Amino acid sequence: MELDVPGMVHVSASANPNFHATGAHYINGDTTAFMQFVTSDLFKDFPTLRLIIPHGGGAVPYHWGRYRGLAQDMKRPPLSELMRNVYFDTCVYHQPGIDLLLKVVPHENVLFASEMVGAVNGIDPETGHAYDDTKRYVDAAAISDAGRIKIYTENTLKVYPRLTTKLKSSGLMP
Repeated sequence: MELDVPGMVHVSASANPNFHATGAHYINGDTTAFMQFVTSDLFKDFPTLRLIIPHGGGAVPYHWGRYRGLAQDMKRPPLSELMRNVYFDTCVYHQPGIDLLLKVVPHENVLFASEMVGAVNGIDPETGHAYDDTKRYVDAAAISDAGRIKIYTENTLKVYPRLTTKLKSSGLMP
């Protein structure tokens, strides 16, 4: 907390060989982390804590209504309150996935991310582009320029406030 840096909730390898690491285990872990945030008082106890869930939040955007309803049924704070502290990245490998993420999750809670050595290293035969070229998906999404600026820069500077100080002191930012 005193360092004012965010944390990323990212799982590592599974001990269970039945769970493919990047095709199942990572997505399961991302989704599980979000549900644990819903059921805990973590952000009540640490109100300035900022946590990033990678891979577009796992299955969370797809089941947003489920999590809203579960929070309500369990008498937990609404997701809008939880999302003051939680951010998802754009490591989602197809346009419909990015479109859903950006339709469901507030743009203030999405950070641009792309992978060099991601879950899929190949070229999509349908598009001719690398699966993990996430910038082109964000660029093609039906969102405002203001939303895109939040995703590409403003949210990063908000979540990583020390970066602004470093960029300014290096003369890379006014």
